[in-house]
Amino acid sequence: MKFNLDSLVEEFKSLENQLSDPEIFKDQKKVKHVATRKKSIEWAVNLYKEYKQISEALVENKEMLGVEKEEEMRELLKMEIHEAEDQIPVLEEKLKVALLPKDPNDDKNIIVELRAGAGWDEAALFAWELSRAYLAFAEAQGFKTEISEKSESEGGWIKELIFEIKWDGAYSLFKYESGVHRVQRIPETESKGRVHTSTITVAIMPEVDDIDIEIREEDLEVKATKSSGAGGQHVNTTDSAIHMVHLPTWVSVFCQDGRSQHKNREKAYQILKAKLYALEEEKKQQELWEARLAQVGSWDRSEKIRTYNFPQDRVTDHRIGQNFSGIPQIMAGRLEPIMEACALADQQMKLEQAGKTE
Repeated sequence: MKFNLDSLVEEFKSLENQLSDPEIFKDQKKVKHVATRKKSIEWAVNLYKEYKQISEALVENKEMLGVEKEEEMRELLKMEIHEAEDQIPVLEEKLKVALLPKDPNDDKNIIVELRAGAGWDEAALFAWELSRAYLAFAEAQGFKTEISEKSESEGGWIKELIFEIKWDGAYSLFKYESGVHRVQRIPETESKGRVHTSTITVAIMPEVDDIDIEIREEDLEVKATKSSGAGGQHVNTTDSAIHMVHLPTWVSVFCQDGRSQHKNREKAYQILKAKLYALEEEKKQQELWEARLAQVGSWDRSEKIRTYNFPQDRVTDHRIGQNFSGIPQIMAGRLEPIMEACALADQQMKLEQAGKTE
């Protein structure tokens, strides 16, 4: 580990030198690559510097204790040695986590897609509620959010909603939300008090740069249509909505919330890139991610990842086998405990896998 970290420190210095050279700014792609890499290893480098400083001080204090005669100074040295011996194992564990392979998408903005599944209007209602929870959480953190597309049910809820969350690291927080979310509760229209089960699907897609994926213009079919509202009725008389289809994969996007056809085309293209990128990642990583918690639901939408049981005030994340109470607070945007528990379990699984390969 020491060899790896010494190499990382040297790499960090090299990256700093590159970013201090004005010549690098002639190539913006290289600037982005170098800056992203520097940021990704900065935590590990700083931890290692602190680890080395404390370790070196520990050795010096032990040597001084061996020759020190004054009792008061000996007690002080013993206290500092004890503190260092407590700190070192903690730093070692943090360094193990810092050295785990990074998800290259962690620092990206995201596109969130929610779709109502089984359960008709009750599913559409829950899709609306969960989308409000996500938006409330994001906005409480100071993240910028923007709705790209919305399709309402006849009851005025959500059949499909696509929105963006712009923040450096949004994917690292939200990636554990992808998959099937199941809700169990008594609908207001249920006269006999029976609990109904409905489902929605959530997809968390990293925003894709042009350098990440290339789409050929000849592979696109783009049609301008009139915007529509709930029930499918047209809400304007101009062809401002955009329906974009990627012909090789038949992945399609429909955007109508922008103020102009040009704006909707830009949005549709951005969402299409994210969907195609997610599709490619699924193909490349499916076998590798089989054993990884973070992607159990992220790329397999048929996998039920979480159940919201309203009568019992319990949210269960099935991937980590953990329950959370306080559904009203969770649906109001208090998602940190669930997200942190998923991230912690994912880290633990990676550490265990890394230990088996050593």
